[in-house]
Amino acid sequence: MAGAADPLLDIRDLSLDFASPGGALHALRDIDVTVPRGRIVGVVGESGCGKSTLASTIIRLLAANARIVSGEILFEGEDLAKASEHRMRELRGARMSMIFQDPMTALNPVRAIGEQMIDIQHRLPGSTADKRRRARDMLATVGIPDPDNRLTAYPHQFSGGMRQRICIAMALLVEPALILADEPTTALDATLEVQIVDLLKELQREQGCSILFVSHHLGTVTELCDDVVVMYAGEVVEAGSVREIFHNPGHPYTQALLRCDPGRIREATRQLPTIPGALPDLADLPRGCIFQNRCPQAHDRCAREAPPRHRVAEGHTASCHLLEQTEEAPA
Repeated sequence: MAGAADPLLDIRDLSLDFASPGGALHALRDIDVTVPRGRIVGVVGESGCGKSTLASTIIRLLAANARIVSGEILFEGEDLAKASEHRMRELRGARMSMIFQDPMTALNPVRAIGEQMIDIQHRLPGSTADKRRRARDMLATVGIPDPDNRLTAYPHQFSGGMRQRICIAMALLVEPALILADEPTTALDATLEVQIVDLLKELQREQGCSILFVSHHLGTVTELCDDVVVMYAGEVVEAGSVREIFHNPGHPYTQALLRCDPGRIREATRQLPTIPGALPDLADLPRGCIFQNRCPQAHDRCAREAPPRHRVAEGHTASCHLLEQTEEAPA
């Protein structure tokens, strides 16, 4: 990945558990993810694979029963896994921002948009009038018409797409180095989704920030992202550039995801393809490969040994025993 020598975010061997009456749920295990400076990295996978949990762990917005078991979250060289809550409050809304999935619950329904946008600038210098002016300009930047008057409006007076634009504006107001976007287009229709993706691409180019974009929509990731991380049941099973992953998928799970993408189905059908089986129990993980019970190419070794990470191509790796015989020699 370009810029990987000096990454903005470098996650190494990250594991996280949730305590439950039935025992610990191993939600994230040995996660390695790199977000280079000035690039957009997509995180894809089925619902329940750990995408949103990963984003919440980075910014440390976790439930009380969550515990980081091991690993590092190096952001601009600082390990967020060991940072105090006071330090995290300094970083949130300053060096990193988050765009949540549901813009209606992300905004305070009883306060005007302008008030919320001024409040989020509490660390920035300037008077209230200066901050209001910045808020108005940012609303105009994200395509909100008549921004002066709309500052006095409340969240329920905007459409879903407009509310998400406001959330993006709030995330960008503080000029963060990293934006964590947790499925920001899921609640929108297809037309609005395209508009939001185009807007994110344009704003990322203008501000030069990095984005970790969580999504289950492969087409959106293809349009927006530079690099992709594929997650399954709390593990990273494949990572590489968008072009590599989507044209030369190395892991059977990635291949199955792509076969299920409606955008790749060329013949009319009433039945969409699915991946048979279900995610494993995170409280009682199977030995060996995490995908073995759903993989049509699984063999005896898959049940005995967890596969190591293999090099598929330059900057492209996948964890599958089948790649052992075809792994390219390092350049």
